[in-house]
Amino acid sequence: MAEAQTAAPPAGTAAPDPRRWQALVYIAVAQLMVSVDSTIVNIALPSAQQDLGISDSNRQWVITAYMLAFGGLLLLGGRISDTIGRKRAFLIGVIGFGLASALGGVAVNSGMLLAARALQGAFGALLAPAGLSLLAITFTEPGERAKAFGVFSAIAGSGSAVGLILGGALTEYLNWRWSLFVNIGFAVVVAVGALTVVRDEDTRPSPAKLDIAGTLLSVAGVVALVYGFTLADTDGWTAAPTLALFVACAVLLTLFVVVEKRSAAPLLPLRIVTERNRAGVFASQALAVITMFGLLLFLTYYFQVVRGYSPLMSGVAFLPMVAGMLIGAGQFASRMMPKMAPRWIMGPGFLVAALGMLLLTQLDVESSYPLLVLPGQLLFGIGLGLAFTPAMSLATHGVEEQETGVASAMINASQQLGGSIGTALLNTIAASATGAWLASHSGGTDLADRGAVHGYAVAVWWTVGILLLAGLVVMFSINLPKPQQGKDAVEGSGAVHM
Repeated sequence: MAEAQTAAPPAGTAAPDPRRWQALVYIAVAQLMVSVDSTIVNIALPSAQQDLGISDSNRQWVITAYMLAFGGLLLLGGRISDTIGRKRAFLIGVIGFGLASALGGVAVNSGMLLAARALQGAFGALLAPAGLSLLAITFTEPGERAKAFGVFSAIAGSGSAVGLILGGALTEYLNWRWSLFVNIGFAVVVAVGALTVVRDEDTRPSPAKLDIAGTLLSVAGVVALVYGFTLADTDGWTAAPTLALFVACAVLLTLFVVVEKRSAAPLLPLRIVTERNRAGVFASQALAVITMFGLLLFLTYYFQVVRGYSPLMSGVAFLPMVAGMLIGAGQFASRMMPKMAPRWIMGPGFLVAALGMLLLTQLDVESSYPLLVLPGQLLFGIGLGLAFTPAMSLATHGVEEQETGVASAMINASQQLGGSIGTALLNTIAASATGAWLASHSGGTDLADRGAVHGYAVAVWWTVGILLLAGLVVMFSINLPKPQQGKDAVEGSGAVHM
């Protein structure tokens, strides 16, 4: 990316880092690595299960181990980043993620693979908030900030779909182990590059005493929540273990809020989540990711089971969504952000995404890919690109510089929560609709396929409503004006706006 020409900084402000665009490349690639790993193993899982002799009852843990560690440790990772320094935390996260991936790639049994996936999640929970907070302090001029967050958001948002493509290609032409080994290359490139071009402002406070009680309660509460949604997907919403986990989550997170209110050095300062603009961002992101993970789930089954695509072709079939996110974030949102209030970008973005989903409600067994599936994915991707880009920037807006890590962790946590809910909730809705349809129909050679696609279509109708709800959330909760320009923008970039 060519470096943008900017005016000389106002007197008394630091000059922009001349290597900031190079730093963006490495931060974005690191985020891509974390995002890709949320789905890349999904396609490789059947091969890994056969190779390592993983039982059907345990195979879900290859996915769940990563999700639990990543989601449960995000707040702690953000606080560690604020305490030891963002660049240091970023490098530890990148190197640790690469080593954990290598361990998984050489796994000789299921236990070794599960441990590696949990370590990937743990190091990802350190890497993700550190990368986003580095981006927030590196780009402060509104025009450049919009371009940088446009690139970052497009890559972060499309990572899950890219993981399906990459996982399909590596599994089909090499073997499942390369879905893990590929991260070693990413990690080496990012670590070497970040050492030389990523800069962290040396303004962090002296390391404070870690909020042990808050840490334990937050980790336990989030793990109970994520695992509860996982069990809801497999055992049902009313199963005793599922309900017990949800109750435990409510108790633990309530205690967490009580502890944080009283703590002198809280793990999560509550003002970060109670300020209306950030609260709207976190809520809307969780809602949006519910729909994205639901779509990835349904279309993966539709492509491979109903239409008979190979794993690679199934991954390639998601390219319109990836292209849409790149267009929405990199071409539209990045140009609109310096000129418009955030809600007038995000709200219409959710509406465009809902229109894409509305097209996909017409899905049937014989639907035309170029006439229905492609434009539906493209609109959905463009809409999410528009909605995600301002959200990434707003997540750290107005927070003190020494709290950017934990604020960044919160937007990652909201997306992680949305992914967990989306998979469980929409899969349950689809399965229920399929069962009801099959009970009322008989005859036909493709009855099972038609029933399954009917279930997908019903669930997609729900995503339309969820996206419209996300749009209403941002329109009524986010009230920031368009970015300031020039001197006022630079001076106000670190101020708290409540």
